[in-house]
Amino acid sequence: MDFITQLFADPATYRLLTIVILSIFLGIEVISRVPSVLHTPLMSGANAIHGVVIIGAIIVMGQAHSDDYLALVLGFLAVILGTLNVVGGFVVTDRMLEMFDKKKKGKKA
Repeated sequence: MDFITQLFADPATYRLLTIVILSIFLGIEVISRVPSVLHTPLMSGANAIHGVVIIGAIIVMGQAHSDDYLALVLGFLAVILGTLNVVGGFVVTDRMLEMFDKKKKGKKA
C-alpha cells in the first residue's frame, strides 16, 4: 500500500480532517463578523502568532533526518512564509499607529 492509502485507512485521519474543515468554516464565520475598525489590530495580532509557526518549523527541521527532504523543504517554507507574515503584521500595525499619530499631531497644531 502506498502512503496515501495507509493514511486514509486510519479512522483518526477522518476525525482530524473533519476538525480542520470545521475550524476553517468557524474561522470564516468569526472573521466575517468582526467590525472593519477592529480588522487591522486583529489581523496584526494573528500574524504575530505566526512566531509559533516559525519556532515549530525550526524544531521540525532540527529533528528531521538529513535525507528527509520533504520535512526539510516544508520546514524551510514554513520558516520563510511565517517570517514574511510576522514582518507584514508588524508593518501593518506600524502603519496603523502612524495614522493615529498624525491625527493627534494635527489636532494639537
